[in-house]
Amino acid sequence: MNPSSLTRRLLGLALVASGLVGVLTATTAAPASAAARISVTNDRGTAAADTKYRTELTIKGTGFQVVKGGFGGVYLMFGWVDDARGGSWKPSKGGVTGSDYRYIPDGENAATNQGYLKFIAFPGSSTATEANAVLGKNGSFTVTLTVPGPTFQSVDRTGKVSTVDCTKVTCGVITIGAHGVKSPANETFTPVRFTDVYEAAPAGPSDAATPPQTTDQSGTAPEASGSAAAAPEATAPEAGAPAAAGAPTLTTDRLTAKVGNTLAFTATGFRPGEQVLGVLDDGVAGIGPMIAGPSGEVAGILPLPADLAAGTHELRLTGAATGGQATERFAVRPADATPGDQDAVAADSEEDASASRVFLVLAGCLFLLALGGLAVRLLLRRRTTAGAAA
Repeated sequence: MNPSSLTRRLLGLALVASGLVGVLTATTAAPASAAARISVTNDRGTAAADTKYRTELTIKGTGFQVVKGGFGGVYLMFGWVDDARGGSWKPSKGGVTGSDYRYIPDGENAATNQGYLKFIAFPGSSTATEANAVLGKNGSFTVTLTVPGPTFQSVDRTGKVSTVDCTKVTCGVITIGAHGVKSPANETFTPVRFTDVYEAAPAGPSDAATPPQTTDQSGTAPEASGSAAAAPEATAPEAGAPAAAGAPTLTTDRLTAKVGNTLAFTATGFRPGEQVLGVLDDGVAGIGPMIAGPSGEVAGILPLPADLAAGTHELRLTGAATGGQATERFAVRPADATPGDQDAVAADSEEDASASRVFLVLAGCLFLLALGGLAVRLLLRRRTTAGAAA
């Protein structure tokens, strides 16, 4: 084979390699998909919450990452985040609840959820039966979320309670990975403004905004500024006030039951307006007094002591006026126990795949450069040989 023919072939191989690099880049790049985003709409067709009354928002999500059969899913909450533009509030970037972001607490179980927090499960997840909704195959969902008013109470990891005033800071709808799973692709914050949406109280379970109450580590109900976050005045119900139908029932959020963590719970069946006290075991921890809502409902968050032994424990709620009781036994996991993190594995795999794509592209480029150099050397050798013959 003469040098001219060999040169043409090497140049042809270089062109093929160049095309191969393009193909590798195109075929190994992450699949095109819209970033996770949500839309917020109230029943008046605007994306605002009322400054005085409870507001029901319809939340539609699109483009969320779906892990079929994966553990957990997405938490959708109303709250505040620090550094909304920079994103340092996100759990995947080290953000911590109570410090970098705050939200209105609520139980996850769909049967007793008060509407302040929604759990949207992955399709086929082991926790899907407890969810308020399931992500569609294309990463979409539609749920309603309750905003009790412009102020609310939140609790951090140590059980400390604080009040957030959305007239002074920017609040909105937050989405993060559920059940402690860090899911960067599903972390979003969508601001919601507060204005006079309603001229009168809209139809609903309660006219006034009354989010779930929280307690500090001592079990004492904190004082809060703002009528929306403050607990109603603890007055005895009027004589003859009807008790809620049926015996009181209690549901704990067992996924949060971990030593040193906070246990969310909801209960129904108490007399509207009566004080309700909660006790863990034989007084290891307590919460209250809480005030039963207009339908006899109670919701709260109980800090579990850091020295609490892992195992089965019992929470007991007692109505002060009626003496009605609701109890539930539940398992508390050790502080270092973590569930299977399939979503995290998926995220790691995504990072590994990105690294592989970069390696393939670089390898292809190096191969292309090597072929080009060889072709140039052969071309120079051919010219040298031709000059010597002349």
